[in-house]
Amino acid sequence: MHAASRVLGVASAGLILLSVGVICQMVFVRAVLGQSSIWQTEFTTFALVAATFLGAPYILLTRGHVAVDVLPLMVGAPARRMLCLFGYAVTLVFCLFFLYAAIPWWFDAWQTGQTTSTIWRARVWIPYLSVPVGLALLCLELIADAWLVATRRADPFGIAPDAKL
Repeated sequence: MHAASRVLGVASAGLILLSVGVICQMVFVRAVLGQSSIWQTEFTTFALVAATFLGAPYILLTRGHVAVDVLPLMVGAPARRMLCLFGYAVTLVFCLFFLYAAIPWWFDAWQTGQTTSTIWRARVWIPYLSVPVGLALLCLELIADAWLVATRRADPFGIAPDAKL
């Protein structure tokens, strides 16, 4: 699971870089050539949303999210482990509910052949797919991380057992 999260992290970074390139191209087309942009705004929006959801497992893997570790540092190692597992459980339940809602949303767009209302008429099921895929992989990363903490193969919150505030 960790390898898949790393691959998605690289893919997300690539989508962000691609978005920057497309925005630069759009500025050039509009400002220098005096032409209108057709697909660039939608592409960039979809690519950044995909980067967000597909990159979420990598952020969890690297602990790149914002964390407040005052409470875990105040409690002992056993309580820290329980607090960490509780946090994983709450997060997993939220992500599973979100995934449960995202799958029919994506499937409806795929089944009905929805497109954007612009001249580009992009099929929206393609960018929408990043939401359930990213959430499913985030759930798997949460389970993997919780398993490592529960089996004492990883420290809860990445904090050593003897760490104190």
